[in-house]
Parts: sequence; C-alpha cells; structure tokens
Amino acid sequence: KAAARATSPGKSLKEALLCAQSEDRLTVGVYESAKIMTDDPDSVSFCVLAMDEEFECDIALQIHFTLIQSFCFDNDISIVRVSDMQRLAEIVGDKTEQLEDAHCVLITNPAEGSWEDPALEKLHLFCEESRRLNDWVPEISLPER
Repeated sequence: KAAARATSPGKSLKEALLCAQSEDRLTVGVYESAKIMTDDPDSVSFCVLAMDEEFECDIALQIHFTLIQSFCFDNDISIVRVSDMQRLAEIVGDKTEQLEDAHCVLITNPAEGSWEDPALEKLHLFCEESRRLNDWVPEISLPER
C-alpha cells in the first residue's frame, strides 16, 4: 500500500502536465514563467522546478529559482521539484529548444467554469501535506515512460 502511494505524486504530476498541455495551460521556461508571475500571478496554479547537475553551477538560475519559490510561497501556489529535467522536458517539450529551458514549468488555472483536473487536485493535497511536514518544495520523481 505504501509503495502504491509513493508513486502517485509522480504519476499525478505527469497527468497534470499532459492535461495542462492539451488545454494550452502550460508555460515552459524560467523567463516565460517569471513573466506570467509578474503579469498575472492569480492565473498560476502550480509550479514545477527542475534541478539537475547543471543547476548546481548556474548561479543566475539559482537566483531565479529563489525568486520563483518565494513568489509561490507569497501567492500560495503549490510548488514541487523534480530532479530529472530530461524527463520533464520529454513530457512537456515538443520542440528541441524547449528542452534547454525546462527548468521551470507553470500550470495556469483552467478557464472559468471548467472542471478542476483531478491529478492537479492530488498534487495540491500532496504539497499541503508536505508543507505540514515543513517540506516547502517537495521533490517528486517522474515515472518512466
């Protein structure tokens, strides 16, 4: 039972990303994400940060991440980390240039009146639970193909 639960956030994340992508509610890229956060913070529902080895050396990226994280905390937006940027890029990217910048992916809210994505609901609950345990940016492992 525990193992089944442990896999669910990653599956939910993948489903939520694919669902958001199909509805054109996905923003890929640190700068694009920052722009949406500045222009229309209320539209942001969920944030995924991807950290990889390259991230460790990239100070500018770390600063962006810090700003994005504090934005999410201030605006009560659920935020998670994934360590496999390549996998995240495979899920959200259809063009090669997007792979370069899949460090941050935002899911914006569905249009007024449309139903909530159940996968996203699960993720929000997962994040709430994590915050209770003082894990403010929980890490999620994306499932293999």
